[in-house]
Parts: sequence; structure tokens; C-alpha cells
Amino acid sequence: MSAGLKSLLVAFLALGLFTQGALAAGGEDDAAAPKKDDYYLEAKKNIEAGNYKMAIMLLEQSVSENPDNPDAWNYLGYSLRKSGRMEEALVKYQTALTLNPKHRGANEYLGELYLQMGKLDKARERLEVLDDACFFGCDEYTTLKDAIEAYEAKAGG
Repeated sequence: MSAGLKSLLVAFLALGLFTQGALAAGGEDDAAAPKKDDYYLEAKKNIEAGNYKMAIMLLEQSVSENPDNPDAWNYLGYSLRKSGRMEEALVKYQTALTLNPKHRGANEYLGELYLQMGKLDKARERLEVLDDACFFGCDEYTTLKDAIEAYEAKAGG
């Protein structure tokens, strides 16, 4: 194998390892986000248990103490959306995206919120952002794409 080909292979392997690590974040952008606080960590447990009311209280505390954490704003939006508080959720997702415009989770969840609000074009805009943010694809892109397709099928049928 030539030296140039070896260098290219090493570069692709390094890119693959970087991408794998980035995708493992699952919508959280841990490398870019501040250290997670105890409120945030406890809120995630409550979200997993479907206890959105408690998650909202914990996340409100988290963002008041750590306002530069886009993951906390994203999960606050998610919890509000799951509680039926759509307008409040919209503001929280937008805050997360102000802090990190390519935040995968916030773009996916905002797209889903837009579908719930009947704003298909806005959901498609979030899908385009995810297409750029997920260079080799990601779960958030696939999930939003599937949700858009289901929305379109329901609207057409």
C-alpha cells in the first residue's frame, strides 16, 4: 500500500472514530455543553420515567443556574411539549438553538413540535438543519424524517 493511500486510510479511520463519538451523544452535545448539574441529571431520570412535571421543575432550576447549557433547554422544551405546553416549549427549543444552532436533539424535537402545530414547512427546515449537522446520518434525522413522512401520509389520506 502506498504512503499516500495509508495516509488517506488513517484520515478516514480518524474521521470515523470522531463521527462515532459524536453520534454516541444522542442529541446531547456533551463536548460543547457545560458540565451537567445535579438538577439536570435528576431531570433526565424523570423524563425517562415520564414524570414531566418534576422534570420541568428540575430543569427550570438547572437553566437558572447554568443558562448556557443547550441540553437542559432542549429537555425543558421536550418536557413542556410532552405536557401540552406548546408555546412555552417553542421558546425553550429556540433558546437551545440560539446556544447551539446544530443541536441535534433540539432540531428534532422542534421539528416534531412544528408538526404538532401543523407547520410542515417549519418541520422540513429543521430536517434540513439536521441533514447538515448529521454528516453521516443520525437517529434524530431519521426520527424527524419518519415523523414528517407519517404526517404527510396522514394529511394526504
